[in-house]
This record gives sequence, C-alpha cells and structure tokens, in this order.
Amino acid sequence: MSASARPPDRDHPITRPTATVHLGVFFQGVNHHTVWSDPRSGSQTDFSSFRRLAETAERGLFDAFFLGEGLRLRETNGALHDLDVVGRPDAITQLSALAAVTSRIGLVATQNTTYNDPADLARRLASLDVLSGGRAAWNVVTTDNAWTGANFRRGGYLDHADRYVRAAEFVRAARAIWDSFADDAIATTTREPSWSRPGAITPVAFSGATVSTHVTPTVPRSPQGHPVIFQAGDSPAGRTFAAEHADVIFSAHGSDLDDALAFARDVRRRVAAAGRPRDDVKILPGTSFVLGDTEAEARELATWLVREQISGATALSILSHIWGEDLSQLDPDGPLPGHDPAPRELSRTRGTGAAQGDPAGLARRLRSHAEELGLSIREAVIATDRRPAFVGTPSSVADRLVRFVRTGAVDGFNVSPWLVPDGLDEVVDRLVPELQERAAYPTEYVGTTLREHLGLRSSRDVHGARDAIQRTVVGA
Repeated sequence: MSASARPPDRDHPITRPTATVHLGVFFQGVNHHTVWSDPRSGSQTDFSSFRRLAETAERGLFDAFFLGEGLRLRETNGALHDLDVVGRPDAITQLSALAAVTSRIGLVATQNTTYNDPADLARRLASLDVLSGGRAAWNVVTTDNAWTGANFRRGGYLDHADRYVRAAEFVRAARAIWDSFADDAIATTTREPSWSRPGAITPVAFSGATVSTHVTPTVPRSPQGHPVIFQAGDSPAGRTFAAEHADVIFSAHGSDLDDALAFARDVRRRVAAAGRPRDDVKILPGTSFVLGDTEAEARELATWLVREQISGATALSILSHIWGEDLSQLDPDGPLPGHDPAPRELSRTRGTGAAQGDPAGLARRLRSHAEELGLSIREAVIATDRRPAFVGTPSSVADRLVRFVRTGAVDGFNVSPWLVPDGLDEVVDRLVPELQERAAYPTEYVGTTLREHLGLRSSRDVHGARDAIQRTVVGA
C-alpha cells in the first residue's frame, strides 16, 4: 500500500483549532480491494453484513453509511471480471432496510441522473428520508457511456459534455419537488378540518434542455427538509457542479496533506463563486485505515494487505486491460510484456477509475518503473497503486486525521473497510477513542438528522431562494 511509504506531511498552520473529525463508512460494492478470500470475510450481499457494518458505524458515532451503486458489471472485451467482489443490491432498498435497525446514522444512496427520472427518484429518496426520520442522502453520479446505456432503452444517448447539464437540471427538479410541500403542510392534530393545509402542497412543472416534468408530489418533507446532496466528481465540471448543488463532496484527495489542501482551496473558491459561504460544502474524501500496535506492525500489515488485494491474477487482469489483450498466460512474478499495446483508448467497461490515460503511456510508465527497480508484473502493479490510506498506530493515525481537519484540508473521511463485515471494529474500538481524547470527535450524536450530524445549514437556507427562481409553479 503506497501510503505505508508516504513522505511526512509538511507543516501547515492550524486554521480551525476546534474542528472535529466527521467519519462515514463507504461500502464500495464492486472492487478488488475487499479481501473476500480472508477466512474472516463474510458475505458481500447478505443483509446481515450490511447490518453489522451499519450498527458498528453507529456505535462509533459515524455520520453516515454510504452505499456505492453500479448499473453494470465491469468487463474487458466482453469478459466479466470474476476477480471482483460484487455486492451491490439496490441502494435505496438496502438503506430502507437499514433504516429499520438503526436510529441515528445517515443513509447515503448513490443514484444515477442519466438513467433515472427525476419525479420517480425524488419520490423514492424522499420516502427513505421520511421513513428514516431525516437521515437520507443522495450521492449524485452521472454516466455518458453506451456500455452502461446498453442496459437501458435510451442507450448511450447522452454526450459527455451534457452529463452535468442533465445532472444540474435533475437536481433542481428533484429539489423543487421536495420543496413543494410546505413545512407545516400536514395537520398535527386530529382536530384540524383537513389532513393538509389548503395551498400547502404545490404542483410543480419543470422544463429544461434535458429534463421535463409536471408532478404533484406525494411525500412530505422530513425533519431535515430533504435528503442531503453528495457529489463525487473530480473533474473541473464535477467540482463546479458540487460547488453549485452539493452539501458534501466525496473526493480522492485525502492522504497527502498538500494535495488535500490544494483540492480544498479550489473547491471553496468555486463554492464562493457560486454565491455560497466558502465552507458550505463539506469535504469528505475516501480512505482506509491500516492499524497496528506499532508503526512497524502497521507497515507490515499494509504490505500484506496490498498483496492480498492485488493478487497475481488481479495484476494480470489489470495488465490485460492496459495492453488490450489476454495476458493471463504470463507469469505475474515475471517481467512485463516487451511489446507495446496497440494504439487505442482504454475501455470504460472496467470502470471510470481504470480508464484514465492512454494505454501506451501507462505501459511506458509501468515498464520504466519496473526496469529501474527490477520489479515483476505484480510488483509493478502494486507499486502504482495510489489508493489513499492511513497506516500506523491508532495514536499516530489520529494525530494525522486531526491535522488534516484542523488545517482545513478536509472535514472528515469516508472509510472503506477492507474486510466485510468486521472491518470497522478496530476503527471504532481503537481509533475513535484516540480522536475523542484529542477533543476531535463527538462523544454522542448532536441531533437526529444527517444534516445535523454534518453541521449543515437548513436545506431551504442553502438552496431555497435560488431554486424558487428556477422553478415554474402551476396551479392545481
């Protein structure tokens, strides 16, 4: 794991001396980072696994349980990646079940704006929010590729440049639907003359370039108003979208302090440009924790872990994706292929994260690194692994987390456990108390809603005035 050999964080001024660390758990679904082959590993799809993780996170006062979502399995040249762990039951269905066995933790559903309808999705998310007592959130994602679109009637119709156009219109339409119920719309006693106050439920018509809907909503507002909006785009367009529409941005900038600070400055500049307070969007990057009784023990565990995550077969699968041909017959402990990949673009069927850069350039960098250090195929792939992680004793990791938060680089972290369902136990039992000793983590939930946990402003304060201008209201 690359984080085990990281350089020390440079000193940066403490700008938020009393800031506390927010934690969420991110259940990825499709990935090769969960060590499913470990004897301690459980099912990736049984409800008991999701419940175990969510209850442990709630015991540790985590803000949210965050489910990834995928609309198609990863593949290369038509062959499914059977090395992947696949555990993606429908997010809203799964979180609705978890709402019944938890009482405080937030419930974040990843849902796609390209292949959903705003009126339908807004209703399902609002239902989760009401049924959970104001604990729901929506991680807004987009898709523009025909590979995913082949599963849908509309196919890959959406141009890449239009994906955030549709996402922005989709979110504005959903928010207009959520806000169409007045806060006092529903009768609070049986002595009222009607169930809803006359005029308190407003039919909504929204018309844009990619979204058009006319609906009379059926779900009232929850105790937090409406679901919290998460967003995970890292491109300039994604950052601007988050600055304009999101409450939380889920980033990959959470292990190098300089990088995290640069990302935070850019996001906050965009938030201010959107007419919002600079700290209106919480920054919660994804990460993982590898803890040991000593620093040496933690590094040894991290070395073992990355070799479990990137097995010989996985390394050959990644290499085959880069070279665009089946290389499974090669020895993973042998040298990289001597020939270059054929010129082409990397297929997105392995996932967006794996499709960055051109294959020839990736191959050159891999080969150069391998030749310089005398690395095998598997060692070269491991050496290029750049997933963020914190490696060390609970005390040293706690010190780093506090530094990240109090320098303003992040507001907290979304933790991906590498073991399901028990991967959070050590974090809750050993790391959380260290944070609490530093007065950098709560000792109880501050409220009952996710918006309260995250310290966010009222949903109407954040977006109400601007969205009222965007919305066309028609009479009943």
